[in-house]
Amino acid sequence: MAGINYMTKEGYDKLVKQLDHLKITERQRIAKAIAEAREKGDLSENAEYHAAKDEQGMLEMKINKLDKRLANARILDESTVDTSKASILTQVTIKNTKNNFKVTYKLVSESEANIKEKKISVDSPMGKGLLGKKVGEIAEILTPGGTMQFEVLEIGI
Repeated sequence: MAGINYMTKEGYDKLVKQLDHLKITERQRIAKAIAEAREKGDLSENAEYHAAKDEQGMLEMKINKLDKRLANARILDESTVDTSKASILTQVTIKNTKNNFKVTYKLVSESEANIKEKKISVDSPMGKGLLGKKVGEIAEILTPGGTMQFEVLEIGI
């Protein structure tokens, strides 16, 4: 994850909050579990101790990953986004050309993607297919079921 990670201020703040929780709350919880396991005696045969140490290692990997993501973060300002074409931070309303089903998605970075909130990653097949499209253009998206065509109806913030 050496590249730049574009995100909204909201997404950045969410990652900072998650990282703080891991560094403060989770580190303390695991340290306590390790201390309690140590008190039980012989560490070579202490499964609780080894499990807690493994959990500590996984936590530190997660913290390291989030630290790197935040270090490479660039916060995008929605007021400067060009809405003449689909790009990161734009809301794109599309229509399936076969069944006329309409849906609106917000194009976001991988770290902010959440399909329940209709936020899709610009790195996903749908996101890649929509990037750069203008109103009235057809986006061809390769799906497991074959190629689908979507007409871009509207682009906004």
